[in-house]
Amino acid sequence: MVKLKINNMDVEVPAGTSILDAARSVQVEIPTLCKHPDVDPSAGCGMCIVKVGGRIMRSCCTPVSENMEIITNDAELQEIRKTVLKLILSHHPNDCLNCSRSGSCELQAMSEQMGIDQNEIIRMLSSEPKDDTTKAIVLDPQKCIVCGRCVSICQNVQNVWALSYLNRGFVTKVTGANDTKLGDSPCIKCGQCAAHCPTGAITDYDNTSKVEAMLADKELTTVVQIAPAVRVALGEEFGFDFGENLTGKIYAALRRLGFAKVFDTNFGADLTIMEEASEFIKRFTSNDNLPMFTSCCPAWVDYLEKYYPENIPNLSSCKSPHEMVGAIAKTYWAQKAGVDAAKVKVVSVMPCTAKKWEIARDETMSSSGYQDVDEVITTRELAKMIKKAGINFKNLKEEPADNPLGEYSGAATIFGVTGGVMTAALRSAYFFITGEELGELNFHAIEGLEAVKVAEVDIKGTKVRIAVVNGVGNVEPVMEQINKAIAEGRELPYHFIEVMACPGGCIAGGGQPRVMGATFDKPWGINDEIRKLRSRGLNCEDQCAQNRLSHKNESIQKLYADYLGKPGDEKSHHLLHTKYQKRPLYK
Repeated sequence: MVKLKINNMDVEVPAGTSILDAARSVQVEIPTLCKHPDVDPSAGCGMCIVKVGGRIMRSCCTPVSENMEIITNDAELQEIRKTVLKLILSHHPNDCLNCSRSGSCELQAMSEQMGIDQNEIIRMLSSEPKDDTTKAIVLDPQKCIVCGRCVSICQNVQNVWALSYLNRGFVTKVTGANDTKLGDSPCIKCGQCAAHCPTGAITDYDNTSKVEAMLADKELTTVVQIAPAVRVALGEEFGFDFGENLTGKIYAALRRLGFAKVFDTNFGADLTIMEEASEFIKRFTSNDNLPMFTSCCPAWVDYLEKYYPENIPNLSSCKSPHEMVGAIAKTYWAQKAGVDAAKVKVVSVMPCTAKKWEIARDETMSSSGYQDVDEVITTRELAKMIKKAGINFKNLKEEPADNPLGEYSGAATIFGVTGGVMTAALRSAYFFITGEELGELNFHAIEGLEAVKVAEVDIKGTKVRIAVVNGVGNVEPVMEQINKAIAEGRELPYHFIEVMACPGGCIAGGGQPRVMGATFDKPWGINDEIRKLRSRGLNCEDQCAQNRLSHKNESIQKLYADYLGKPGDEKSHHLLHTKYQKRPLYK
């Protein structure tokens, strides 16, 4: 432990702690725009300066030392910070009212906190146009403060390398790798850059106006579904605690917005398990195209198609759950409801920006002849629509979803957290193989936020080796291990692998609510504590569910009995499965 003084207070922290974190440990907040708990310090913004023995130093990247004496705030430091902030603002437009980040922008909050008069700033704005070529996220160079968070997340955490710096000094900019458009770069649309951006420089590709137009068109039957992770994050936009499960309130709000029917992606998650667990059993027993990878995460699928196309046969052919709901809504449900499938529009509320790209894939066309899902909005966009409609979300009474596409198991709910898809699949796979139910439904070895989790499952004497990866930047060692074993003809290290592109899984997806990082009451930004709270909200619903098994969902059973036949049969395969293709890193 290291003893030091901060503002004349005695402080003791572990060796290696930064001055910034040491100060926060005693409730002293030092302003910063570039530091984020998910990335290494870059000292890029210059806001976190402190005095150490009279010398001015940057606190985010300076470790404490024994007997260090630190001043975090005085007249000189305040004046320097104001000057630095004004320089940053001189390259930033003064159009907060037109920005989707207004009210959740760290630069805006810090300017207000420091009393900056915007009218004093002489603007020298970039002439670079917006880049919306991914149709999932939008890069606005004028609002970029070159803090480096997005580059660090993309390169060092996600290992995608779609973003990079170009030029030096005052003309430094963040752009697509090799100065390409993001849509032409290796970008997998995971949205972690948008989730970590402190300003409005990287945001969602906004689809709310299209959804509002659908709702206004009385000729259409517009239905909606919500993903598992949405229910434990949307409340943060309305003052609820992190991880609070507000499923019933969300259903009520969606009806108030005008959707004809409110479904749940969890129904699709149970349907996915029926297909995916059956697919795995078939592959495992025939030793064909193992290991099998889950395919629920479109950013992960895009990553594999670009970086490991030789492993495309290892991907499950199952569509993601929300696309399955879309396919069933436009066939089975439309027929039962007596609705013209051509007039059915499906909107998905997702924690994920990559889902916006996913619905445009050629493979999303189902046997109905229509695109499975018509529009995707993120959790953030749904919050925007609720506020715009004047709905008092906090005081809404809970309502149920519309059946049959609203019934789901506890197994479906945990799809939103790392390890959840694997857990749900193994619960049903065990039953499909043995005809018996698992006694213990939890697999503790694959719980938690560890980057790579491995386990061996005993199914009546048959050993199944599994791996769970969260954060696509952690998948490379696993892929190299697998492909080396295949090349050398050795026994595979794993038979079944779940991959989620975002750290923690969908609960920390690129479209989830942003957590402020520059104010005294919320100094940390999105971090593992918040990921744990959101995860807990989903796990608690599973633990308390009357039914925790996908194959016991009665609406799913009836769907197969009345319409699909058996999992993997011709009709279900045609409606619920897809194909993949090799994609170039650069177009």
